[in-house]
Amino acid sequence: MTATLDAIARRSGTFAMVAMDQRESLRTMLAEHGHVVTDERVAAFKLAVARELAPHASGFLIDREHVEAVAPLVAHGLVLAVDRLVQQPGEAVEDTSLDEDVEPPTGVVALKLLVIWRDDDQRAERVEMARRFVELATGRGLLSVLEPVVRVPDDAREDAIVEAAGELGAVGPSLYKCQVPLHDRGEPEAIAERARAIDAALPCPWVVLSQGVGPDDFPAAVEAACRGGASGFLAGRALWTATLAADDPTELLRERSLPRLRELCAIVDAHGRPWREREGA
Repeated sequence: MTATLDAIARRSGTFAMVAMDQRESLRTMLAEHGHVVTDERVAAFKLAVARELAPHASGFLIDREHVEAVAPLVAHGLVLAVDRLVQQPGEAVEDTSLDEDVEPPTGVVALKLLVIWRDDDQRAERVEMARRFVELATGRGLLSVLEPVVRVPDDAREDAIVEAAGELGAVGPSLYKCQVPLHDRGEPEAIAERARAIDAALPCPWVVLSQGVGPDDFPAAVEAACRGGASGFLAGRALWTATLAADDPTELLRERSLPRLRELCAIVDAHGRPWREREGA
């Protein structure tokens, strides 16, 4: 039997989740902050983030390579990424595929799939991949977190986000992870209004990610999205980017990342829609 969303939610029924499944992009960020990037440094950073932030988050997202090491540090809400990424060093993810051979270790309660949404001749194949993903998770008794990221010209972005939500939300994920409307560059009410359009297109609860939003701007973006119907966030860079330069990020995670996470938790508790209030939940 598949768990309910309470497995990755706060007591309020909202979501405050930390993403640490970055792969090539994390290596790029560490290099940009002056580090010699080795597998050991990547692993140490992921473990530090898990150790310091996971106890305070409703969910923690990790990649397949590091899930075994991180699992003992995550008592609640362990989410495993099952996307294979097509990504050149220093570049954005170009495409993804579904890792259907995954065997989630004990403690995993949900799977996550990133889908790069484009208005091209591969749309139907991506929808089918998303459908297989939901079936994969359900077949293992796990929740499914679907993360479409639209790649379209900027003037078409907002309509594409809503279109992707309608198209991919229809495959029935447990939770939908969405980009912040307007890149968080609009007034809060404009962001909330765009969020209402996303909300109307989706049959399931949804959260926002932090891609493209500055860390200091993310709390306001989360609040605006929640006012428009979102139930919280699943974010990485908005939480731990400020710690990347340190040899050992532990102190900065405690001084900067943890207070930010607590601030965001208060926002989603105050303004997010509890997932059970979603029609049909």
